[in-house]
Amino acid sequence: MPNQWDAKLYDRNHSFVSELATNLIDLLAPQAGERILDLGCGTGFLTDKIASQGVEVIGIDYATTMIEQARDKYPQLHFEVLDARNLHYQEEFDAVFSNAALHWITEPEKVIFGIHQALKPGGRFVAEFGGQGNIKGITTALYQALEKASYPVNKIPRIWYFPSIAEYGSLLEKHDLQLIFATLFNRPTRLEEGEKGMQNWLKMFANSFLNTFSAEQQANIISDIENQLRPVLYQNGTWFADYCRIRIVAVKE
Repeated sequence: MPNQWDAKLYDRNHSFVSELATNLIDLLAPQAGERILDLGCGTGFLTDKIASQGVEVIGIDYATTMIEQARDKYPQLHFEVLDARNLHYQEEFDAVFSNAALHWITEPEKVIFGIHQALKPGGRFVAEFGGQGNIKGITTALYQALEKASYPVNKIPRIWYFPSIAEYGSLLEKHDLQLIFATLFNRPTRLEEGEKGMQNWLKMFANSFLNTFSAEQQANIISDIENQLRPVLYQNGTWFADYCRIRIVAVKE
């Protein structure tokens, strides 16, 4: 079962996903008159920021709920429901931008191929997403709790893709996108709502696992995860996610 996206919960308790990447737009450096694709735009916060630079932006996302919310919030902008593995654009964009989306797609080559096709010659690809080591503590606790709850460990679906710079760089170069900047960095991230922070995160980003259980079982699993993580990811009444992000800039040769 794929992850289910509650757009209102996302905007209410997880706005940090977009807000922490505002300076990624500086790396994109939009120029007036350009045409830019925002891949995995969510509810449109960064799409709007990019558009304010005087460029034409199209925001796409796989989740209908996210696109509906984006259209409600920013009716002046253009949003489409689209699977990033099946982009249909042909040399239409000066840049492709993506924040916190690519780690949700476990078939990265399909995405990279489509990005290459979508870019004009000399166009740039600027992205940030979960890199090698991202949420290592959370996923370890999650899988242990699932095992205790009799979830068949050998059937745990692979829903995230967290590559190293070397791995992702080679995929880009394979598809004629020259990597010109890359960094992998730790970014422990404060979660909203104090004591509820970790359960909110799990209900938002790990519901593909939790939804197979009853409400009572879900509560027990979440409690188990919190108990495992409290010594390392809970400080002074606040939960943190152990994020590790990769940022890249590549150019179409």
